[in-house]
Amino acid sequence: MSARTPHIMVGLSGGVDSSVTAWRLKQTGTDVSCLFMKNWEEDDQNGTCPAEVDAEMARQVAEHLGLRFYARNFATEYWDGVFEYFLAELRRGRTPNPDVLCNKEVKFKTFIEHAKALGADAIATGHYARRGEAEDGFTLLKGVDDNKDQSYFLHQLDQSQLAFSRFPLGDLRKPEVRAIAEREGLPSFAKKDSTGICFIGEKNFTPFLKRFLTPVPGEMRSMQGKLLGQHEGLQFYTLGQRGGLLLGGAKGGNGAPWFVIAKDPISNTLWVNQGEHPALYSQGLLASQAHWISGVTPDLSQPFMAKTRYRQPDQRCWIDTAVLADGTDGLALRFEDPQRAITPGQFVVFYQGEQCLGGATIELAR
Repeated sequence: MSARTPHIMVGLSGGVDSSVTAWRLKQTGTDVSCLFMKNWEEDDQNGTCPAEVDAEMARQVAEHLGLRFYARNFATEYWDGVFEYFLAELRRGRTPNPDVLCNKEVKFKTFIEHAKALGADAIATGHYARRGEAEDGFTLLKGVDDNKDQSYFLHQLDQSQLAFSRFPLGDLRKPEVRAIAEREGLPSFAKKDSTGICFIGEKNFTPFLKRFLTPVPGEMRSMQGKLLGQHEGLQFYTLGQRGGLLLGGAKGGNGAPWFVIAKDPISNTLWVNQGEHPALYSQGLLASQAHWISGVTPDLSQPFMAKTRYRQPDQRCWIDTAVLADGTDGLALRFEDPQRAITPGQFVVFYQGEQCLGGATIELAR
């Protein structure tokens, strides 16, 4: 008796990456099905609904490939597990990364649960990353396309999630994926890459957030203490931000751009500078809620590589344990070179060579 063909369910978004993922799996003879996830209920103010457009494109791709198609609404799970956290962090004056939590709580949790209920043996996504195998479990590896590697966003996955997941695009580069989509006549071949907040998409950021957060204007001051005007609310700005400060006509600095240097939630002051400023750079950081993909803390006596933001080149650092201000266990990092705009609420992600080891939430730059 021959073994049953594995059933792999693709998270089909309607974009080119997930479309080529489905096509590539089909070429292997795998039993492939597709599931479209709707995770945001609100329409744009002009009456259009991007989710409906994406869902229709996903249906067309599945039909083109002759694959079974399902659609599920995960809006409640997204709101409870991702968006409420996103808003809570913004209210604290921090800058969260909802895409990381979206992967952990929706794409690789809720989606996996529904895939299992539909009889799938694994899920596949269009992420540019690779899954490796080791004696003690699975590893997460960078995608071969340095410009598209998405291991940073996947660093919160655990062993059970990795065991059930496949990344068919991990050994491809984006131009190759586009070329495959066009060659195979996939309906999504010319679709632009999605940007913006995970599942919510491209929004005019500040007006969108004002629907959920009450603006608390305050003083905007230069690093020399000069009052320059008012900010709209600290939650609408991030460290290192260039532009959006409406200070183009302010005098001084020989026309250099303005940058956000610091946010003081106690006095509700936004500190800015025309041009770069030393206060924007830090030698280290404190981080909380460390997550190791292997489930085991590695040997911290050796140096590591780390990123404090997506697409940042790997930075050499040393990691030690620390007790944070609230009494909980955390990590202290010291970088070989000073780092620009280390931002509380973002994630620091750890690497050894091609392997992503895990990460932690940035609490404080120092």
